[in-house]
Amino acid sequence: MQIPLVHNGPLEGHSDQNLRHAAQALEASFLAEMLKSAGLGATRSEFGGGAGEDQFSSFLVHEQAKKMVASGGIGLTEHLFHALKERDNA
Repeated sequence: MQIPLVHNGPLEGHSDQNLRHAAQALEASFLAEMLKSAGLGATRSEFGGGAGEDQFSSFLVHEQAKKMVASGGIGLTEHLFHALKERDNA
């Protein structure tokens, strides 16, 4: 089941597991953007992979961010999960 990152309607009927997956996906997206801003995945001037490296570096950065979340992340998942849970209960 794919969970959309943007959802404007009520989250009624979603289990805690689905809410946690959504929170993890949001944290992974946030971390991927921070890694890109830090220069990870930027094209190297020497011995770079050329156009292929440019095309696929974003996938690598996103997978690295997902691994960071899977190993504990920065704690954003818990805050997002509780915010989604409160919204679901409102």
